[in-house]
Amino acid sequence: MAHLLGAEALNLEYPTHIVFDSVTVGVGDGDRIGIVGRNGEGKSTLLALLAGRVEPGSGRVTHRRGVTRGFLDQADTLDSSLTVAATVVGGGEEHLWAGSARIRDVIAGLLADVPWTDVVGTLSGGQRRRVALAALLVGDHDILLLDEPTNHLDVEGIAWLARHLRSRWSSSGALLVVTHDRWFLDEVTTTTWEVHDRMIEPFEGGYASYILQRVERDRLAASSESKRQNLMRKELAWLGRGAPARSTKPKFRMDAALEIIANEPPPRDPIFLAQLATSRLGKDVVDIENVTVQFPAVTGDGKKTLLTDVTWRIGPGERVGILGANGAGKSTLLGLVAGSVRPTSGRVKRGKTVRVATLTQQLLELDAIADERVRTVIDRQRSSYVSGGKELTPGQLLERLGFSSAQFSTPVKDLSGGQKRRLQLLLVLLAEPNVLILDEPTNDLDTVMLAAIEDLLDSWAGTLIVVSHDRYLLERITDNQYAIINGALRHLPGGVEEFLALTARRTGEGKIVASASDKADCAPPSSGRSARPQLSGARRRVAEKELASVNRRIATVQSEIVMAHESLASHDQSDYVGLEVLLDSLRVLESRESELETRWLELTDALD
Repeated sequence: MAHLLGAEALNLEYPTHIVFDSVTVGVGDGDRIGIVGRNGEGKSTLLALLAGRVEPGSGRVTHRRGVTRGFLDQADTLDSSLTVAATVVGGGEEHLWAGSARIRDVIAGLLADVPWTDVVGTLSGGQRRRVALAALLVGDHDILLLDEPTNHLDVEGIAWLARHLRSRWSSSGALLVVTHDRWFLDEVTTTTWEVHDRMIEPFEGGYASYILQRVERDRLAASSESKRQNLMRKELAWLGRGAPARSTKPKFRMDAALEIIANEPPPRDPIFLAQLATSRLGKDVVDIENVTVQFPAVTGDGKKTLLTDVTWRIGPGERVGILGANGAGKSTLLGLVAGSVRPTSGRVKRGKTVRVATLTQQLLELDAIADERVRTVIDRQRSSYVSGGKELTPGQLLERLGFSSAQFSTPVKDLSGGQKRRLQLLLVLLAEPNVLILDEPTNDLDTVMLAAIEDLLDSWAGTLIVVSHDRYLLERITDNQYAIINGALRHLPGGVEEFLALTARRTGEGKIVASASDKADCAPPSSGRSARPQLSGARRRVAEKELASVNRRIATVQSEIVMAHESLASHDQSDYVGLEVLLDSLRVLESRESELETRWLELTDALD
């Protein structure tokens, strides 16, 4: 594998803390690397160092001659005076870019609802972000460094981006990505770097594989980080029990993890929580019956209909995820439940004991207490909170959500975005609502804190309604998903996968942009994978025969992996050299399994 980019003995220090201490890493052709870690550990700084945007205190960043790097920063650096077209494809002739299938795919995948001739200064923050991402992806870069690329993308956009990056950086070039979206990490990356304690620790595979290896390393090393390890074991247990997004994807088989999670209980007991919720709420929560919601149109004298004849009966203890495109009416539906939106027709009936609380995308609730210290705010709340059968003080809950004791004396206004988000959630929970609405709760949170919040919500007894573009979170904390499509509310027994299939059929996925002149006054149509050619005759029989062979070989490799884990478990734990040899053998087996599973996917796709 050809070397593209490297860092040797990097040191970076600020007056208040050391970010990196003698860090050495390398990036090669075909690498797709996900970077994870707590907020403030240096993930974005690492990308900036590798991109050449930040100079290290000592050490150096090297790259192969002629290699080009593309960098997506979290900051908005677009020229507001340019049009969308000029920003994305420059001032070149139309035929120079319209003839490229890759450029057409990027435009259609990210800018379907962005007018091509509009000036960037008139766009919303989310649209500007997608324009910046599109301008980067149409470029011809050898190395792509992306800092939170899924921000402002909906579920469909995230799925498209994952497909695009997987396809484009499958064998040549390299990709490094910082994101809190764990589903995206699992879909795109083949290596994970964990940034912690001034160092970078590498792991093979995406997020799910990283969790397995992290727990295994902690177990073998008898790690003292019991709180963090227990949280990750719970995360691993959920992954092992078959997340909906992974039920048909054998790329990460959990056989190797069965010993670790054998005694781990399910993340939550739905029967107990439902009984507890019923006792707190009664049988009636919120009934939305034949509701239509209309608002005055932005232009003209007409009205815009967001919801049409929606009927939805929400029961005690239900945990529901809401999906839909931007502007489909998700926030309007939440407003009906919370009582902030009145229906144009139909009725909304609420139970007498219902107490609704909403975790909004904004942090307006904290404005009134901005000058107060965290401890003062918490001391005004109730003295205890029961989570997971244990009684915890608000201070213990703060520690569970990543606050140190020193931060208890920090004014609310001086907290970071992620800390404010966690404090906001804690204040909502301590208010004892029995219906909780979460509107994009993952903003400003890293993967570790997301797992901690999910763990806290697992023991919350009440009705939970979640709107989020974070597919992993939706599947992790909700039991049912619904979608708003063309103003109607539709149940999704197949979860997010069913929603993506529905929207793909509805929008005619597979179309391409013909030319700039066709779209001068409108946005490009959405895009996706073209239809796969179907095998027939002799070629199909050959593929079926190979598929059977691959299945047998996967079973054999899995047996060998189980034996390798048994050898690890029985080996002398003080013999670190021997353990490393066994781990190397295990990595070879897992790599062979991954290759076979990739081929399995290719064959099953071709035979479907």
